[in-house]
Amino acid sequence: MRIEDLNWMDVEQYLKQDDRLIVVLGTIEQHGYLSLATDVKVPLALADAASQRTGVLVAPPVNYGVSPYFATYPGTFSLRLSTFIDTVEDIIHSAYRHGFRRILLLNGHGGNDAARGRLVEVANELPGLKLAWYAWWTAHSVEEVARKHGLEREHASWMEAFPFTRVADLPEGVKPEVKVKGLLNAEETRAAYGDGVFGGAYLAAPEVMDELFAACLVDVLYLLEF
Repeated sequence: MRIEDLNWMDVEQYLKQDDRLIVVLGTIEQHGYLSLATDVKVPLALADAASQRTGVLVAPPVNYGVSPYFATYPGTFSLRLSTFIDTVEDIIHSAYRHGFRRILLLNGHGGNDAARGRLVEVANELPGLKLAWYAWWTAHSVEEVARKHGLEREHASWMEAFPFTRVADLPEGVKPEVKVKGLLNAEETRAAYGDGVFGGAYLAAPEVMDELFAACLVDVLYLLEF
């Protein structure tokens, strides 16, 4: 159940029965041969699946995130870190004002991780607010699926190549892991990674992707039990 499919009276009624909310954080950035919105599409799919199971309301996603290192790849849109953190804080404050008290943030992008520190500060300031954070690709459950099938977890590789993120035919085979030292600027990043995939298999079998998504959904459902 998404907020954009409701009116304000529907939300008011919902809050009489439940104070939970799912907030999706993503970004629009290069993902090799996959959709530029991959980091939005994956957590949003998890949010929708969890909402169907639990009835928890899903807020409109924060589509833009922090991706300065991919600035030379066309189609990447990056916010300044300060802008992103302020945006997330304002969203949480708005939700709290309406009566949401248990908020799960489903993050799809590593560059957004810095917001976690500010969120702890917000939780210190707002009585009764409970927050949870889930970055799906870092989960132990994902690591277990990858290890089971002998696959490496890398940006824009098989692990993000769900049917709903694929917008082109994917190359076959495995790309050698790209190893870099230090912090690269945008030009250095593109020179190092080329097509944008950090390494590993470009795609995995459909049953592997189903297993991966199911494992993440179990995690999300668990976190909603707060």
